[in-house]
Amino acid sequence: MRVTLIAVGKLKEKYWREAVAEYVKRLGAYCRLAIIEIPDEGITAGALAAEEEKIKAVEWGRISRRLKEGTYLVALDVRGEPVSSEQLSERIDRLTLTGRSDITFIIGGSLGLPQEALERADWRLSFSKLTFPHQLMRVILLEQIYRNFKIARGEPYHK
Repeated sequence: MRVTLIAVGKLKEKYWREAVAEYVKRLGAYCRLAIIEIPDEGITAGALAAEEEKIKAVEWGRISRRLKEGTYLVALDVRGEPVSSEQLSERIDRLTLTGRSDITFIIGGSLGLPQEALERADWRLSFSKLTFPHQLMRVILLEQIYRNFKIARGEPYHK
């Protein structure tokens, strides 16, 4: 299985990079993982809604150019479908059973993803109604992808 994570913004702090590196190492036993960082557009405080939409559109343009044809696209969205770890694992298992072995997860920038990206997605996934820093969300997503493979193979994992 090929898993791609496309995220807007760079990991700035060393501890985030180390956490991501740990999950990249762990996931190497289960899938081919690619992480693509997309530059974020700067935003000024008090930006108008139209300016924010333009920023999201520019970031989406950068993301969409990196999408592979035929990938199953999962957009992380606070208004998406909330699932448990077991439900996420079941969903990914069903994809692989139907021949969908290329999955791409996208994490938007600080403003989120534009409507066009959400409509393009095959699935909108929510981890919580809470807002998380994007750097932390990248680690949480990688941990859940790792947990997915552990669940699918009946291997022990922390609950």
